[in-house]
Amino acid sequence: MAAPLVCTRFSDNYELKEELGKGAFSVVRKCIQKHTGLEFAAKIINTKKLSARDFQKLEREARICRKLQHPNIVRLHDSIQEELFHYLVFDLVTGGELFEDIVAREFYSEADASHCIQQILESVNHCHTNGVVHRDLKPENLLLASKVKGAAVKLADFGLAIEVQGEQQAWFGFAGTPGYLSPEVLKKEPYGKPVDIWACGVILYILLVGYPPFWDEDQHRLYAQIKAGAYDYPSPEWDTVTPDAKNLINQMLTVNPAKRVTASDALKHPWICYREKVASAVHRQETVDCLKKFNARRKLKGAILTTMLATRNFSSKYDVHGRSIVTNKKGDGSQVKESTESNTTLEDDDVRGNVSTPPPSPALSSSSVGSVLGCFKSSSSTSFGSKTNNKLSIIVAANPQNFLTQARKQEIVKITEQLIESINNADFEGYTKICDPHMTAFEPEALGNLLEGMEFHKFYFDHESVLTVLGKNRGINTTVLNPTVHLLGDDAACIAYIILVQYIDKQGVPRSHQYEETRVWHRRDNKWQNVHSHRSASVASTNSAFSPSAINK
Repeated sequence: MAAPLVCTRFSDNYELKEELGKGAFSVVRKCIQKHTGLEFAAKIINTKKLSARDFQKLEREARICRKLQHPNIVRLHDSIQEELFHYLVFDLVTGGELFEDIVAREFYSEADASHCIQQILESVNHCHTNGVVHRDLKPENLLLASKVKGAAVKLADFGLAIEVQGEQQAWFGFAGTPGYLSPEVLKKEPYGKPVDIWACGVILYILLVGYPPFWDEDQHRLYAQIKAGAYDYPSPEWDTVTPDAKNLINQMLTVNPAKRVTASDALKHPWICYREKVASAVHRQETVDCLKKFNARRKLKGAILTTMLATRNFSSKYDVHGRSIVTNKKGDGSQVKESTESNTTLEDDDVRGNVSTPPPSPALSSSSVGSVLGCFKSSSSTSFGSKTNNKLSIIVAANPQNFLTQARKQEIVKITEQLIESINNADFEGYTKICDPHMTAFEPEALGNLLEGMEFHKFYFDHESVLTVLGKNRGINTTVLNPTVHLLGDDAACIAYIILVQYIDKQGVPRSHQYEETRVWHRRDNKWQNVHSHRSASVASTNSAFSPSAINK
């Protein structure tokens, strides 16, 4: 009997199809197994461009993935090494990211969040049982098997995963994504499996309210929050979350890793085991709305940072033959701003004796390319079949500076919408945080006089009962139309727009009016503040849009 044919080349067993995603040193393409007709995703790595250390990491990733076989983990089916390329053949997952799917659902409740985190914990528990620590749990690595309703959540991207013996704790290097890093990693202390549980706690927090527990534009303040475990449950969004859900988060976000809940024990928590009785089944629309904004921010920043890092890797780290031509300089003193919204992974696993400040991560600024320290790593959503970032990345690559400009303009639009929302909610405290205390303004009620300070603005917020009660009872809707932003250098901007106000008057008749507004913004200490505003009179009413008399008609 003849010996079975051994496939030594990728093309012997697979037929390549369309491209699904692209990274700095790899491309992901759909492929079909010739003898079965089954579809897979092939991650094709150009090994010519890899250093000896990177090649060791690639072999480690393949070794780890081979021993992990679980319904909630993207499975590695084949690993083929050729002269110039290494092929990793994975499950073809077509459902996209879990977080993107949630915002597209018609209904999403606390019970649904419980089901999501259960599947994530099942995958983590399987990893830990097999002596594997993922080290990079984040939304980008949580995918859905298909677009079918109720499709399984799949944990992906084991590029940073490590192997440990039992409950081994050691310094395995600084690795992970800023907002999901555990206190022990930031303190450069020995760590192990508990780092994955901390990241699960961050993810569960986001699943319940749509924003992360730790956030700051300044990287050092962000890390200080994480190391101190400084998070809370602000009203009103957390008022409707059950105590059991908060209890599980608290057990996951315990600063001391020795006291942090394990994956197996977390799966036994009542909020997961008895979700039908314990978890709320009420639709959480505000969570979905917040999650949409959270997704948009991380996608935008992720696309920009991915392109910047890829460009830096190609242009400055390698010669025409793909050989490394520079070393990674540590501690150059550069101060880099970072937000927890960034989905860029950091890795610095060669520094074991240095217990000083963790390496800075890339910033969303025009100087980022020159400031980036750390290793480029493509998003797993690109690696396993999602095309979400492809067109965006092409636009960035074509004109990165223009893309940065558009991102900064969008930032001005968002802070303006936040200011208007504080007005609509009669939130004077929130309003003052966004405005300069000495801001100037031209208002129709001031009859051409220039106003300075906050006293005039406080007058309207003092009518909170009229604004909020009438607004809620009659359904006032405020819309920003045609926002146009002019950037005035790096730290100043001007925005002009039209405000459309729609409401129901006392007689139950729908009414609307609009006015024009211009605002000047200035950034101090990395925070935008409104320093001047100019508002026209209302087109459909002689009263101010925010005046109680206008609403009370």
